Amino acid sequence: MNTIVIQTDKALQEKVKKDLGSHQISNNNQYVAFAAKIQGVTILLYTSGKLVFQGSGASKLAENYGYQAEESVDEPSGQNFPMIGTDEVGNGSYFGGLAVVASFVTPSDYALLRQLGVGDSKTLTDTKIRQIAPILEEKIPHKALLLSPKKYNEVVGPGKRHNAVSVKVALHNQAIYLLLQDGSKPEKIVIDAFTSLPNYQKYLKQERNHFDNPLSLEEKAEGKYLAVAVSSIIARNLFLENLDKLSQETGYTLPSGAGAKSDKVASQLLAAYGMSALEHTAKLHFANTKKAQALLKK
Repeated sequence: MNTIVIQTDKALQEKVKKDLGSHQISNNNQYVAFAAKIQGVTILLYTSGKLVFQGSGASKLAENYGYQAEESVDEPSGQNFPMIGTDEVGNGSYFGGLAVVASFVTPSDYALLRQLGVGDSKTLTDTKIRQIAPILEEKIPHKALLLSPKKYNEVVGPGKRHNAVSVKVALHNQAIYLLLQDGSKPEKIVIDAFTSLPNYQKYLKQERNHFDNPLSLEEKAEGKYLAVAVSSIIARNLFLENLDKLSQETGYTLPSGAGAKSDKVASQLLAAYGMSALEHTAKLHFANTKKAQALLKK
């Protein structure tokens, strides 16, 4: 399916709504301000201003709104083949869960990803990530796993099944496995490195699900490979959604990261609800837990 993405201003947005109003369709995506379908082409106008055309006649219809087709699309160097990339978000944050995503990206996806401004999630604002993640989730085959803080605390820590590294091995392996089970056929699989390959393979022996595809663990892979960048963005959005949910449940704005602000909020949760609140919202083995307890005693 051909997909065209263009950026709009208010004037163009009004023109789209006026021209295609009689072809409007319903859409449940909270980030879609207007949706229409005409001659087999689906048109989605996002609240971010992105205008997306999907379908075999997308290019021709988009030309009515300022789109100019490129003669050719340069494929990113070193990745001109289908690949799976994985990344995790939340590992360094005291509050919130651990999100791991594996994405399957092919050269046919490059134009869309370039138009969306896909890059390492660390270089994008959270607002930008929340805007483009729903599009990526819809268009790119992926598997997203979220280990909630409560479940994390049940399996990670002294005397538990996992440590902070082995639990990530388990999640990355499972996400890749599920994507392969769905029929994805990558020529390469890249994991944004969080440990060495021998260490990864050591912990991998403890896992039930295995596959034969070779793996590469590369540092800063989210800046090298689009497949990893897509996973980075979807994972960041999943982490932020979980942090929002936990904040709503407790009535406290839970910060990301593991700094002094997290210590303060954790001490407030302890005062209000006791240790059960941290068990539900935070990764207990972090040093923040003891720091919060010390603040409470002052």
